[in-house]
Amino acid sequence: MAMPDELRDLLDGRWAALRRNSSELLGKLEPAHDLDREEYRAWVLEQLHALAEGGHPLTGFPAAYGGKDDVGGSVVAFEVLGYGDLSLMVKAGVQWGLFGGAVQALGTRAHHDEYLPAIMNLELPGCFAMTESGHGSDVQHLRTTATYDPASQEFVVHTPDVSARKDYIGNAARDGRMAVVFAQLVTAGESHGVHAVLVPIRDESGAPMPGVRIEDCGSKAGLNGVDNGRLTFDNVRVPRSALLDRYGSVSADGVYSSPIEGAGRRFFTMLGTLVRGRISVAGGAGSATKKALTIAIRYGLARRQFTRPDSDEEVVVLDYLAHQRRLLPALATSYALHFAQEELVSALHDVADDRGRRELESRAAGLKAVATWHATATIQTCREACGGAGYLSENLLAGLKADTDVFTTFEGDNTVLLQLVAKGLLTSYRDHVGDLDPWGMARFVADQFVGVVIERTAARAIIDRLVSGSSDALLDRGWQLRQFEDRERHVVEGLARRLRRATAENAFDVFNAAQDHVLHAARAHVDRVVLEAFVAAVDRCGDAATAGLLDQVCDLYALSTIEADRAWFLEHGRLTPARAKAVTQAVNDLCGGLRPHARRLVDAFGIPEGWLAAPIIT
Repeated sequence: MAMPDELRDLLDGRWAALRRNSSELLGKLEPAHDLDREEYRAWVLEQLHALAEGGHPLTGFPAAYGGKDDVGGSVVAFEVLGYGDLSLMVKAGVQWGLFGGAVQALGTRAHHDEYLPAIMNLELPGCFAMTESGHGSDVQHLRTTATYDPASQEFVVHTPDVSARKDYIGNAARDGRMAVVFAQLVTAGESHGVHAVLVPIRDESGAPMPGVRIEDCGSKAGLNGVDNGRLTFDNVRVPRSALLDRYGSVSADGVYSSPIEGAGRRFFTMLGTLVRGRISVAGGAGSATKKALTIAIRYGLARRQFTRPDSDEEVVVLDYLAHQRRLLPALATSYALHFAQEELVSALHDVADDRGRRELESRAAGLKAVATWHATATIQTCREACGGAGYLSENLLAGLKADTDVFTTFEGDNTVLLQLVAKGLLTSYRDHVGDLDPWGMARFVADQFVGVVIERTAARAIIDRLVSGSSDALLDRGWQLRQFEDRERHVVEGLARRLRRATAENAFDVFNAAQDHVLHAARAHVDRVVLEAFVAAVDRCGDAATAGLLDQVCDLYALSTIEADRAWFLEHGRLTPARAKAVTQAVNDLCGGLRPHARRLVDAFGIPEGWLAAPIIT
């Protein structure tokens, strides 16, 4: 039988030592209880200083400034914070991931020398001021301006109207002293697109700097330990050196230059350097989801309800199939997303070329969307699975539900992110297939027909095995992978055919009419990537018993995903009605088979017990 430590070793993965050290540091902090908003904000800042003193921020910063040059490790350390207070996690992400990360990625040596040490040790609390009241996802059309004045060699940062106000900015309302402000860079009357400028927003006493207006966003649905605020700039002047100029610089006399040709390419290169934030959100959401599942499953193993006809003893609620159905497929998905996240973080750490970076950005967008939607759905399910007890703040699920709700829209709205994934799929498809002239289209249709025949022939063999009594047919890993691959290929090919109808005149309308198809293509792609990551994790597991248990969890992920989209599989002839029913029965059987291992599976996450102090499980 697999032991928890073996599972945990596999889950801890490449950064095992760092995960455990980060968990140990988190375990030294004590949760906050019953604080009002200002007390909560003060507590979060105090804990942030404790993290700084414990070395948490060093991981991802350059060794030249006392860091460890471990970009992947910085994401892992952030993920671990998701087991604790989520306001603390988010504020740490703002300070060291967004603010510090922007200075590191977009600035040059002079900026690093001047600011990184103070950012790392928290002497300089800062903000990441990108989102505006009128523009969130459409960063390219932000309206804040940074206009160069050659007479004084300064940039004039200005908010032209209320829609250009920087909004929802973490660290702005209370603690931040400087902001990385994203603005349209203007020299000699010409705009060069969005760039980042360092703007002091408070003086040493905490008072707003001249021309800077700071407002408090006030109470939110969750994350009230984070001091979100609004920033407005009234012709605020900063020196020419305040421009983070790795990808675009301005000479003393106002001449703009960039090592990257083309405003569009330059813009996406700059944003691409900040992909770590998106990957971190996916990881943080995963940690919060694991925490919710741990609470709900442990409660389900302790809570009893109703008696059997042949006994006076009440039944443990996790023995009910309906309860298993609520929690165990979600647990399997969390395992799958964990291994996909691990691959993504490794790719971030190792990426070395432009093609790798483009693939990384697309994968990060898709995984962030799927992981945060999974968090929202699963935490709600866990709350319901704990009944009225789950609604009490002391049992932590209500707070997790409130705090993670915004994850689906920050660091990129999920629907927009999936559109980016689909765009990448279509670009790859075009590169593979070409422009599809009549001969190319005929060849493509013939290839597609042959592919479907092959798939259906293979599917028929599985059906024959089912009919003959082979209960393992749906557990054939090759068949599962083919279903995911075939769905992705078919949906992307169908989308490409629909979009071929677009002309210069109707391109928007054609794309708009196909958005449901666009989102399905992206989701099918992410599901396939996640399954492949899970399969790879099982394959590299050295312990046979652990591998056998994970194999069952992987089966549950694969078949519950197919079951959730069985309408598509039925409509497109990939499943017969009888086979669709067999998938449902297989999911039921897997839930029953994994029920004895549920506690072992959640214990392997290694969540510090001090952050699981819910009375219903203690």
